[in-house]
Amino acid sequence: MKIYHYPKCTTCKRAKKFIEDNNIKVDFVDITEEQPSASDIKKILKEFDIDIKKLFNTSGMKYRELGLKDKLKEMSEKEKIDLLISDGMLIKRPLGYDFKKKILLRGFKEEEWKDAFLNK
Repeated sequence: MKIYHYPKCTTCKRAKKFIEDNNIKVDFVDITEEQPSASDIKKILKEFDIDIKKLFNTSGMKYRELGLKDKLKEMSEKEKIDLLISDGMLIKRPLGYDFKKKILLRGFKEEEWKDAFLNK
């Protein structure tokens, strides 16, 4: 599993500590250097049946800076996906997914992570 994170983010640091403390094998990817692909975003939306807005970091500076709260309503899904993959800071993080195991993690909620990794 790849987990996209921002190394300076406190929430991402807590997620990484959880992974390390529990000796879980994942690949951490700096979201400012590599973003999920458009095909992965499309697959996340389909496989996990979620609204694309749930993939946006709605509390982030970049989101507010671009005025996306109002703009997203007018955008097509393709435009939203293009926007997400253009800048990792727009993506809710950490973001981890494994299509085979049917796991999607957005943000760090310890109970969800325990369920995903330790209770299987």
